[in-house]
Amino acid sequence: MAPPTEATDVVIVGAGPAGLALAIELGQRGIRCLIIERDDRRGWAPRAKTTHCRTREHMRRWGIADKLAAASPFGVDYPSHVLFVTRLGGHLLKRFDYALDCNPAQNEDYSEHGQWVPQYKLEEVLLEEVRRLPHVTIRNGCSFDSFTQDAAGVDVTLNHASGTETLRAAYLVGADGARSAVREAIGAEMVGTYGLSRNYNVIFRAPELAKLHRHGPGIMYWQINVEVPSLIGPMDQGDLWFFMPTGVSADLRLSPEDAAETIRRATGIDTEIEVLSSDEWVASRFLASHYAKGRAFLVGDACHLHPPFGGFGMNLGVSDSVDLGWKLAATLQGWGGPDLLASYEIERRQAHEIVLDAAEANHTMLANQLARPGIEDNTPAGAALRAEVTQVIEATKRAEFYARGVVLGYCYRNSPVVADDGTQALWQRTVDYVPLAIPGALAPHRWLADGSSLYDHFGPGLTLLATNGTCEDDCLEAAREAEALGIPLKVLDLRNAYLEPLYEAPLVLIRPDQHVAWRGAAWPGAGLLKQALGGL
Repeated sequence: MAPPTEATDVVIVGAGPAGLALAIELGQRGIRCLIIERDDRRGWAPRAKTTHCRTREHMRRWGIADKLAAASPFGVDYPSHVLFVTRLGGHLLKRFDYALDCNPAQNEDYSEHGQWVPQYKLEEVLLEEVRRLPHVTIRNGCSFDSFTQDAAGVDVTLNHASGTETLRAAYLVGADGARSAVREAIGAEMVGTYGLSRNYNVIFRAPELAKLHRHGPGIMYWQINVEVPSLIGPMDQGDLWFFMPTGVSADLRLSPEDAAETIRRATGIDTEIEVLSSDEWVASRFLASHYAKGRAFLVGDACHLHPPFGGFGMNLGVSDSVDLGWKLAATLQGWGGPDLLASYEIERRQAHEIVLDAAEANHTMLANQLARPGIEDNTPAGAALRAEVTQVIEATKRAEFYARGVVLGYCYRNSPVVADDGTQALWQRTVDYVPLAIPGALAPHRWLADGSSLYDHFGPGLTLLATNGTCEDDCLEAAREAEALGIPLKVLDLRNAYLEPLYEAPLVLIRPDQHVAWRGAAWPGAGLLKQALGGL
């Protein structure tokens, strides 16, 4: 075999949101990485439309959250209401206002609100930042073929128009989606359930549709009728909409030619429609049997798949890349220990399981299950049916659109790089978010008196937060120990910010991903830094 033609630190397979996020996390930390992507990722159909508040917090840290806000097709103030109707041209059943935490009003729980934006717009913002970073290179028209590894690195073989090529790198990361070739190469299998439902995603242009219904602005309208149970909503400027018939029969083939008439029947509105794409998709639930083998790792859809209801998937992949990214950077730069990378799967699998459970629960109650014969009748019996279904919607769907506890409330329990103070056992899974500084949890957020976010003051490495003025000697000791070990540590003295009741400790060690690594009343010594960084 010919010797490797190029050397880099990390080869990333796939230029979707997870791959681009990993490149930004690494590139902003000065780590050389190469993204390989086999196509240009163009097309009408967005793979996601919801950017959760947690993803936008990562983007704030990267300095690009405002760029995503500017890319919002309807303006960041566009109301993210979710409406349940019999048809777009029919009866209103229920409205959930400002769903998915997209309300731009300031909230103590997070530094950035969610945003309804097509994934291709998000990718454009991420790609722009990637191209700005001198340590990151993108090569399109390449596909992953295979890899080998030894104690010092990986040799990655690529296919492209000119033949094959082998690159040398320290690590390989598969961000190559549901059909991941890297996953196959590390011998991981997807474990779970295929075929929870069969559905279609149709993108179309309808210049008059927004004017022809009386339900007001929103981001999605669930159409609860027996004929064509479905979702529909605006997607982008230029009168672009999406249409999603759910739970369709195995024999349905919704061609672009048939889709326009199906949309008219589903909405009850006869208007001009130009169908741009019509794609079948199958809802499933899968987790990879393992996320790593030696120096090769998986992120995003390469290691988890679930129904899209709740909008978790793309966001979950971005947070995978943040967790893995800072740990790869720390390891490559010498301040991460030999066990740091092993914590990636231990931590992220917990978050994945929470999300998969929530998404599958949301999937159990679609428009198909809510529809009732006679629900559209303009009779007392029809009105009674609508009132009954409205109660079911409130009872079963609220958790889908107000799931802050799923987005922000997970805790990395039993992680080897988190020092439990005995409170992890008190953590409970919940849809509603309760900010807790339990080690392993996301550091509780607050807006400070000067209008800045607490998160804006955290450092790029570890941060030692002092919530009162009694620990100056502890902070000095921690800073000396970190310097001696070559660990980037920022001591953040916010004794006047009234954070001690929130964090329930005068000292809190916070990781680069804004999760709590430890809290306590006195600095325990350099052993804590070594534990938090994987046995440095």
